[in-house]
Amino acid sequence: MNKRISRLGFPVKVMGRDDLKSGDSRRSTNNPHLKVSLEYIDAILDYLVKHDIRMYRMSSDIAPYATHPDMPQFHGMVAESDAELRALGAKSKELDIRLSFHPSQFVVLNSPDPELIKKSIWDLTSQAEMLDRMELGPEAVMVIHVGGTYGNIPAARQRWVDTWATLPEPVRRRLVLEHDDLRFSAADVLWIHEHTGVRLIFDHQHFWCLNPERADMRQTLEAILKTWPEGQQPKLHFSSPRTELREQIHVDKKTKKKVVKHVAPVFTGHADFCSPFEFATFMRIAEGLDFDVMLEAKAKDLALMRLRPDLLRYAPDVAARFGIEPKDAPELETESDAVLEEEPVAGGA
Repeated sequence: MNKRISRLGFPVKVMGRDDLKSGDSRRSTNNPHLKVSLEYIDAILDYLVKHDIRMYRMSSDIAPYATHPDMPQFHGMVAESDAELRALGAKSKELDIRLSFHPSQFVVLNSPDPELIKKSIWDLTSQAEMLDRMELGPEAVMVIHVGGTYGNIPAARQRWVDTWATLPEPVRRRLVLEHDDLRFSAADVLWIHEHTGVRLIFDHQHFWCLNPERADMRQTLEAILKTWPEGQQPKLHFSSPRTELREQIHVDKKTKKKVVKHVAPVFTGHADFCSPFEFATFMRIAEGLDFDVMLEAKAKDLALMRLRPDLLRYAPDVAARFGIEPKDAPELETESDAVLEEEPVAGGA
């Protein structure tokens, strides 16, 4: 039996409420500020606790232009927001909501370009500073990918290791590394961990997309979870692949008529919702292992609110791991119905 109730979370955008923004997205001419973003996140925390969601990934852009090299007027906004950051951190701890960042794809620590590495470290330092000023514990992390292969995976991995040694202490303390779906497998990030000690994130969909070593899922998951120190609850990412047929409309240059083309799904893409059957299968493979789950479905909080009653219906043993009990079914169904329309089940194919 697991001693702790595992959390479910979602990233950035709240889709269940149109009025909740994830950050101050105004242009530089309008003087956006981290303080405004923190007001938005404060309102999101209220939404999360109302729906008993205890994990949330903040936008990596909540401090607009804070590290823009050509806009020094914004560089002091993190320090200027110290009181607000501390207050938000205290609120998240009081509500028991786990927070994190996932810096953008432009943060690359293994680039051959030293200027890109320098800018990436600046971005990471700024986000680590925010988490530190919020006075959050070590489970409030920044998740990044390895970066590019640049035609040589071993050399690219080694450059990441070399850069790790140059990172400021707050960055190393907050940073976690995730394998991806196209370039660096779980085996690659485990190699990097062996040479740096960096904590790792397991991604269920990425593991299916890129596993050239044909590694065993359970063994790989165990190895990745062990990269987290005793007393820290790891987290991992889960999503289902897109499966729907799409249609693209083109105009034929010769006939000037519209032509419909059928487009097959790209299975590296995230689906809008999480399949409860895939989720339950994975969680049973991971039976006895302790971690939180960040859902990376396109429907964000809506996907989470749909998954909970689905688990009660199809996999109550898995639902129990997340503190979801049969007595919660009516409330969860009502919650889901309030934000989602459900198509009636039709007979036949």
